[in-house]
Amino acid sequence: MRARLLFPTVMAATALTLAGCGTQDNTASNGPAASASPTTSGTSTAEQDSVGTSAVPEALRFTGTTVDGRPFDAATLAGKPTVLWFWAPWCPTCKAQGPETAKVAAQYQGKAHVIGVAGLDKRQAMQDFVKDTGVGSFPNLSDEAGEIWKKFEITQQSFYVVLDKDGKAVFTGSLPAGDGLADKLSPLVG
Repeated sequence: MRARLLFPTVMAATALTLAGCGTQDNTASNGPAASASPTTSGTSTAEQDSVGTSAVPEALRFTGTTVDGRPFDAATLAGKPTVLWFWAPWCPTCKAQGPETAKVAAQYQGKAHVIGVAGLDKRQAMQDFVKDTGVGSFPNLSDEAGEIWKKFEITQQSFYVVLDKDGKAVFTGSLPAGDGLADKLSPLVG
């Protein structure tokens, strides 16, 4: 009988102890993209500080692979506004957004980043989409497992997330044919 009473007490104490082991960012969120969940990299705090990741906003703490198989680390985007364009290869709306998104990427090259995040299909279909729509001038990530989509709480294709230079989401939503994307990015580049 005594063991039954002691077990819940020990479990509660253990849970309280473990809850203090992690850190949590309690800053206000501005839509799904601003509340992106943290990812872990397996490196110590000292290692992170030595490579400057402590200055990387939480929104840009993810890695991936481009549709052509190259590794990608979003930490390299820190310090400049960033557009994340979530698309699917079979989506006609996404295909219509391709030309305007590529135009904005070229217009703001060196001042802001544009990154495509492909999902909901296989890599070959993603590669074909990039080739067919002419969006190969900027990185497009193959997110077959949907990890980046989950991080930003994206539930539909054809969705933009615009982050300011500090990684704060200033716009999340769809832009038919990409119209208005330059208007969203322009005030962020100064």
